[in-house]
Amino acid sequence: MKFTGTDSYIANKDLQLAVNAAIILEKPLLIKGEPGTGKTMLAEELAKVLGTDLIQWHIKSTTKAQQGLYEYDAVSRLRDSQLGDKKVYDIANYIIKGKMWQAFTAEKRVVLLIDEIDKADIEFPNDLLLELDKMEFYVNETRERIVAKQRPIVIITSNNEKELPDAFLRRCFFHYIQFPTVDEMQSIIDVHYPNVKQKLVKQALEVFFATRDVNGLKKKPSTSELLDWLKLLMVEDISPEYLHDKHSKGGLMPMFGALLKNEQDVSLLEKLAFMSRR
Repeated sequence: MKFTGTDSYIANKDLQLAVNAAIILEKPLLIKGEPGTGKTMLAEELAKVLGTDLIQWHIKSTTKAQQGLYEYDAVSRLRDSQLGDKKVYDIANYIIKGKMWQAFTAEKRVVLLIDEIDKADIEFPNDLLLELDKMEFYVNETRERIVAKQRPIVIITSNNEKELPDAFLRRCFFHYIQFPTVDEMQSIIDVHYPNVKQKLVKQALEVFFATRDVNGLKKKPSTSELLDWLKLLMVEDISPEYLHDKHSKGGLMPMFGALLKNEQDVSLLEKLAFMSRR
């Protein structure tokens, strides 16, 4: 089965090609792109299309690669030994399976999402090279080798906060999700809000892309933020004419808190609006 997007996820031809190529090559698919371009949602929708489970490993700055394999809970074992619990004699009772272990031992081929890998330490990707390549690892405490029953489909996302090691990149199929064009954004809106007034959408898209084009903006609004903003415009019954007037006269757009996420950007647009009115 080839991935062509879903009713709720618009994937352009390049993204479809990348997903299907990674599946055929049995390599992790490394997805980069601006926040809010649907990197995480891609894994969710792919799992739905394939009718399989999604195992999500969300990476934090403190996450270690070992946690994806397993962790040995020595503290619990010590506590149980003090209480005289007989299960202390079996060390397997204190092995906590990580997300990769779960994916390797699943009964059917699953989608494994390693989300925002660039948040972790720079050595994190290198520490997973062998496991992602060979699809196996060794458990020292129980002296057993865990080998994947079926190779999971691995989706790895990155927001480009850190450069990833070359050795890691060589083992991945790479795709950068370009920010949607106006036409692609129109299609995305049609999926989420099929009954929205098209005049409002047209005017909202003009304001949205004009805002993204402002020089010096610290954080450009994303697709998800546009959808939130459009929902508020519909709920508040903001007319396209009012939106046009506010924009053409240099005023801040209504409900701007859905698009602008820091005071510097609000201040910048306020200054530009003031200069426009003068």
